[in-house]
Amino acid sequence: MDLINKQVLHKTFGKGSIVDCSDAYVVVQFKTGKKEFVYPDAFERYLTLVDKKASDTVDKILEKLETEREIEEQRIEEEKAIELEEQQRLLRIEKLKSHKIHSSSQVAFNCRTEELDTVFTDWKIFTGTIKSGVNKGKINKLIRVQQNSSCLITSKDMGAPEKDRYIIGFFMVDENFAGRLSEDGYIPAHTVYRIKLTAEKSKQMPFWKYYVNERYPNNLTWSGRYRYFDNIVMAQILKDIVSFQSEQQDKSREFFDYFCLANQIEEKDIPVPDGPLMRL
Repeated sequence: MDLINKQVLHKTFGKGSIVDCSDAYVVVQFKTGKKEFVYPDAFERYLTLVDKKASDTVDKILEKLETEREIEEQRIEEEKAIELEEQQRLLRIEKLKSHKIHSSSQVAFNCRTEELDTVFTDWKIFTGTIKSGVNKGKINKLIRVQQNSSCLITSKDMGAPEKDRYIIGFFMVDENFAGRLSEDGYIPAHTVYRIKLTAEKSKQMPFWKYYVNERYPNNLTWSGRYRYFDNIVMAQILKDIVSFQSEQQDKSREFFDYFCLANQIEEKDIPVPDGPLMRL
């Protein structure tokens, strides 16, 4: 745009005429002498073009520059956010690597069908109370449950045999939870790593395909509220879910990767399931 000889107004120097202009600067001749300004920024605060057509054109240039600045600022903010998230991820990895891992720090819960809605609405599970002995009535403190633990939610249809118990959902434990410090008996879910299976998918995930009672490996019986189980078994479950959970594929894979990281498990080392249901 040719601004040479265009008249401008300045709050301090008064009226002047543009005598030189480039993509980076504009020079104005005032009565007091020549003054150089940044172009087109000066037209936002210091200079006003007398010619309305020229002024409208410069305004459009300024609007375009402002849009470009906003886009660039947003890009920088997004990069900062990604960088911060990556730093936090690396810190979590270091924290997980330094965490002492118990070989059986996963816990499966036997849930009644009527409590399932609450579990998956509140995303927390009650550990239950001690049924006998001097501590009868006190809550169960699951001391093995830590940041690397997952809670497996299982149930079976009323009247169905125990072999038909199925997996309904699961969640990693909240990063700040420690079972030995729990006072209310509730284990809260991680804000990200939590999945509820559809009714159709649940029926494809029989609990006894995976879980093995080490003392009675061929038994399919369960009494009580919960059972600890092997970390590798949970990895088997998650690996299978990743293979067929097409509608939540990315979420399932993210959960699986995080679980393996938290429990220091290599995917290639995960054996095939060997629960009693596989031997019937």
